[in-house]
Amino acid sequence: MTISLSSTFNGATVAGLTSPTYTVTVDQPPNPYSKQWYVSAKGGTQTSVDTASSASKPWTFTFSRPSVLKALNSVDVTGVLRQVGYNTYEFLMRRGLVPLTGQAPRVCNWRSSFPVLVGADVADPANIRAAMSSYVGALSDVASGFADSMITGSL
Repeated sequence: MTISLSSTFNGATVAGLTSPTYTVTVDQPPNPYSKQWYVSAKGGTQTSVDTASSASKPWTFTFSRPSVLKALNSVDVTGVLRQVGYNTYEFLMRRGLVPLTGQAPRVCNWRSSFPVLVGADVADPANIRAAMSSYVGALSDVASGFADSMITGSL
């Protein structure tokens, strides 16, 4: 995989955090088709945010690809491709969160799944890049509001 998370990266702008940065260290992934990092330090002003990942309160990032990549099926006699499969890539962030003050943390799994049409990697790579760019850009643009929505329950 060509994914390599920078050892230190900036967090998105979110209310209550000032210039958030995160330092990550390579971690043992769950399988050979994944890459994983854990947060080993934080920077900026992040009052009440835990410093780093721990066994009981993990903070990890895992990127995965399919264990077996699918290929295009052949076209029928009319030249039409009748069935197109997907190669699904995933991004998983695990974060331990405390449900009630004084209680043990529980792990939340935030997962993004990216099904890519088989063949689009060859026939339409520019639009795969544009889709990813716009996806990450939209999340970054709404990060503070989306976090607020998760806290208030209001969109």
